Amino acid sequence: MPGDIAPGDSGVQLREQTLAAIEPVVQYGLREARSTSVPHAMREVAAITLLMGRGYDASTARRIVESWEIDERFPRVREG
Repeated sequence: MPGDIAPGDSGVQLREQTLAAIEPVVQYGLREARSTSVPHAMREVAAITLLMGRGYDASTARRIVESWEIDERFPRVREG
């Protein structure tokens, strides 16, 4: 269950698995920031990792998020 750490487990395995899973997305975001902007890259990485948390693999999540872009920008989100 999220938030639960097994007795005697310092969370090292969870940390290593988590950081290993997101590292390719972080590296992608750093490259993306060079050709777009930091805010755009952060939104893209956040959206990709959110989709990964919902069960999509990184590659599929990235393709989905990129499909939302129009001319390397995300459409404005309506608030409310």
